[in-house]
Amino acid sequence: MSAETTARFNSFAEFYPYYLQEHSNDVCRRLHYVGSLLVLSILAYAIVTQQWLWLVALPFAGYGFAWVGHFVFEKNKPATFKYPLYSLMGDWVMLKDAFTGRIRF
Repeated sequence: MSAETTARFNSFAEFYPYYLQEHSNDVCRRLHYVGSLLVLSILAYAIVTQQWLWLVALPFAGYGFAWVGHFVFEKNKPATFKYPLYSLMGDWVMLKDAFTGRIRF
């Protein structure tokens, strides 16, 4: 299934294998991990320091790294454009799966 496929997913469980396929390039996946970890770091910093303006940086940190991975290394369109909620969930599940050894880091 390519990024242009018009598949409809009835659940996240159906979507996640497609999501992993769209992240088969190691560099793309690692850029996602960097972006996700940066999002967590910025969020923690904003909460601890109560400098809420930092929250504005969250989408740039998360999506910036991920989109570079897709457009430059994976050479496909991010799943976010068609499946925003499942894609966001996929980012965090993929990070968890990398840390638990389910998928290659």
